[in-house]
Amino acid sequence: MSKKRSLILREVCNLIVPAVLLYAFYVQFHGDYGPGGGFQAGVIFAAAVILYALVYGREKTQQIFPASVVRYFISIGLLLYASVGVASLFMGGNYLDYNVLSHNPIHGQHLGIFLIELGVGITVAAVMIMIFYMLDEYASR
Repeated sequence: MSKKRSLILREVCNLIVPAVLLYAFYVQFHGDYGPGGGFQAGVIFAAAVILYALVYGREKTQQIFPASVVRYFISIGLLLYASVGVASLFMGGNYLDYNVLSHNPIHGQHLGIFLIELGVGITVAAVMIMIFYMLDEYASR
């Protein structure tokens, strides 16, 4: 690959990745009011990280998103999802019954959906990034 082509790829990546990450956050936090949510946001976020890794390499990407930290985020997202269900059990409701999470059932629904979608988004993004790391490591052998 020539230097000019590589320079163009890097500069386009520097422009696109922040915009894609911002869009992922928009989809994540707007998901309970419109189309989108945790799964879509997680995939969009992971796609931005994977694009960065394809342009700059896995080593440089792992300086920003180390594999050990990505593994922790897989667990954190899953624990966030499960803890919302357990919290609703402790508050006298059924598992994932959001109504009991707040003084007002509507506020409880919003809080529960927000936390569940956040847990899903974190888990999906981390799993997709980890799958990419593992496939890239396998392909580089």
